[in-house]
Amino acid sequence: MHDAQLILPAPAKLNLFLHINGRRTDGYHELQTLFQFLDHGDQLGFRRRDDGVVRLHSQIPGVPHDSNLIVRAARQLQARSGTALGADIWLDKQLPMGGGIGGGSSDAATTLLGLNHLWHLEWSENCLAELGLELGADVPVFVRGRAAFAEGVGERLTPVTLSEPWFLVLVPQVSVSTAEIFSDPELTRNTPAITVRSLPEGGGHNDCQPVVERHYAEVRNALNLLNKFVPARMTGTGACVFGSFPNRSDADKVSRQLPATLPRFIARGCNRSPVHQQLETLARK
Repeated sequence: MHDAQLILPAPAKLNLFLHINGRRTDGYHELQTLFQFLDHGDQLGFRRRDDGVVRLHSQIPGVPHDSNLIVRAARQLQARSGTALGADIWLDKQLPMGGGIGGGSSDAATTLLGLNHLWHLEWSENCLAELGLELGADVPVFVRGRAAFAEGVGERLTPVTLSEPWFLVLVPQVSVSTAEIFSDPELTRNTPAITVRSLPEGGGHNDCQPVVERHYAEVRNALNLLNKFVPARMTGTGACVFGSFPNRSDADKVSRQLPATLPRFIARGCNRSPVHQQLETLARK
């Protein structure tokens, strides 16, 4: 990372609720969800190369270099923009894989935003978000960087202003397969749609949660533990679960009462993504 010209965060997100409204003819699910960012996540470093090579210097076990979303995002942007430039990229991985907090999608979005800046492409947010959607349904919300009510497969975004509480996030040591959860015959797929005006702040539920709890005892146990102190909910298709608190010390107090063997972190909710806050600061300089 010390060779990087530009270091940017790739923040986690939470789905404060996740309602599944139906299934489309193409097999995808119609859903409604509320995204908020956290001031905690991975970190990416970038250095410009003039030879067109894109190289990720940090290996992720079980993920071949060329199929990593970071490398795919960089090469897609390179191909579409026609730039002759490349990049060396470093990743400091903090977020779990298969945790439902957006690790891979956030990394891809930060790559698009970082290289757009480093390569001086001046692509609009809309163009970057469209390219992001080809990489994954959650990439556009990270590209746009605003807390949002999302509909469709998660690509129709309405920015919202939410309270910004502190979250205690528990990280059960399992990787949940999104495909497995969405194909489960017992998944609820008929939750009535709501409108952005009737958003249940702190309300709503996660339709994937009962299915995940049935398949993964670790997630069920984490929810049971946290529920003793505060209403607990799973994010995305899991495995991470969270509860919200008005301040950091309340979150700390509960965290200290949980088993030391259960990984966890405390982070503040953000309506503006930390990567955008940093890029806006750079643009002002």
